[in-house]
Amino acid sequence: MKLLRPLFLLLAALVLAACATTTIRSAWFDTTYKGGPMKRIVVVGVGGQVADRRVFEDIFAEQLRAAGVDGIPGYTVAPDETRMNDAAFAAAVERTGADGVLIVRLLGVDTRTQVSTAMVPGPAMWGPYGGFYGPVWFPTTQVNQYEVARVESSLYETKTRRMIWAATTDTMSPSTAAQETPRFAAVIIGQLRARGLIA
Repeated sequence: MKLLRPLFLLLAALVLAACATTTIRSAWFDTTYKGGPMKRIVVVGVGGQVADRRVFEDIFAEQLRAAGVDGIPGYTVAPDETRMNDAAFAAAVERTGADGVLIVRLLGVDTRTQVSTAMVPGPAMWGPYGGFYGPVWFPTTQVNQYEVARVESSLYETKTRRMIWAATTDTMSPSTAAQETPRFAAVIIGQLRARGLIA
């Protein structure tokens, strides 16, 4: 049992690490902002496929609502063609009565390679006089490839149209928008709450 306990703790740590795939790379906050916590935020995804953007906006808005903020998916406010026109998009957002707009942009996905050396057991060895020497360990090279998605998130105040918060995040080995968005949203929402931008 004493040997199994460290193994169990190691496996539990690995499971927790696998869940925390999104990390903040850098963040900025406008310290002059005095508008108080926002109660309604429009979520806008930029880049990627239309279906992925809509799934992202739906799930992120849902996560905001679960956190006590009225989250609104951007596609319900303005279609893609309207977003290209700043004036039309701003007018559409203002009609919702939203306090802010969160624009989330995929900057790119990089493939990275990690090379490491591990010791693996070989065949058991017997000595010349019948003594057991146990397995011989040999070094082996392991090559792992993984992807990192870099995302930029920016929060704008609707009334003044100025940026009041921004962050760049890295997501390790991203899967689908449906699977990654809840974890990504939890990180971003936590940052906004820490800055007092949402209650």
